[in-house]
Amino acid sequence: QVQLVESGGGLVQPGGSLRLSCAASGFSFTSFAMSWYRQAPGKERELVAAIASAGESTNYADSVKGRFTISRDNAKKSVYLQMNSLKPEDTAVYYCKAVSDYTSATYWGQGTQVTVSS
Repeated sequence: QVQLVESGGGLVQPGGSLRLSCAASGFSFTSFAMSWYRQAPGKERELVAAIASAGESTNYADSVKGRFTISRDNAKKSVYLQMNSLKPEDTAVYYCKAVSDYTSATYWGQGTQVTVSS
């Protein structure tokens, strides 16, 4: 069955770093664009970063440009989000999302909590 499993969340102090991972299984990973979303309490889910299926292009929310980097390893069927210079406003549940290049298939992970606090 299709699975997207996020890991790497946790509690970190402001200015610190975390690396999120999302491991995919059950679908053709190389045919899917991947992205990270986040949802803070009381707020709508928002796009953080996205990467094309072959990794040839990326885009970022303005709020994370220069601090976060999205990458993928198609051999490992995984996508990553390196988060540096974290701020309290980055606190949220972070979700991994897969969108097919060819069909309407869309998959979501269960999320991982990131808390930035001193």
